[in-house]
Amino acid sequence: MHWFTAFVLFVMIWWTVLFAVLPVGTRPVDEPDAVTGWRGAPERPLMARKLLATTLISAVVWGIMLMVILNGWISFRSGWLALPDY
Repeated sequence: MHWFTAFVLFVMIWWTVLFAVLPVGTRPVDEPDAVTGWRGAPERPLMARKLLATTLISAVVWGIMLMVILNGWISFRSGWLALPDY
């Protein structure tokens, strides 16, 4: 696997994990807006913790995916997932 492909894989995993981690531990503000009733952004979003958690989780998932791809456990070049030769 080329280094650029590995980097793109990490960015895709990171982006997906970010949206899974963002809602964890968030609570809306206690008092909604008097006019609209909208609660808006969370009280304490804790973005630094969420970015760190996203990076750590993504690194673990990326490492597992790299191991699976480089060891050939899943391959589109050979095995039952490969396209037939014509």
